[in-house]
Amino acid sequence: MSSPPKTPEPEAGLPLLDSICFDLRGLVPAIAQQHDTGEVLMLAWMNRAAVEETLATGRACYFSRSRNALWRKGETSGQMQRLVDIRLDCDGDALLLLVDQTGVACHTGRRSCFYFAPREGVLAELTRPEVSPEALYGA
Repeated sequence: MSSPPKTPEPEAGLPLLDSICFDLRGLVPAIAQQHDTGEVLMLAWMNRAAVEETLATGRACYFSRSRNALWRKGETSGQMQRLVDIRLDCDGDALLLLVDQTGVACHTGRRSCFYFAPREGVLAELTRPEVSPEALYGA
């Protein structure tokens, strides 16, 4: 059974926001992990506005470096991430989002973005897409 969405606590987010060491571009790497299985789903980037929105709404929001804009996970694909918990690493320069992932996390249609591994001298694909990118994004 999945955990309920995180209760928005904007005032509780201030100590977290003030403790994040954003890089020179104002970004911090964020790892999304399935809260109940520990499965690592994806790596994305967040700026202060993305962290603030994630805390306020309980839904993962990231910063797209290619579009130079916020993107809400699942806004076009329906594959949303509900925030269960958020953690800051010891150096303050990386976030871990414990989420409840709806469907797949990867834009390739796989559950996780981490599906390549060295095997027998080649880089092998460990998993196949569960859904086509065309079905996710209407492309």
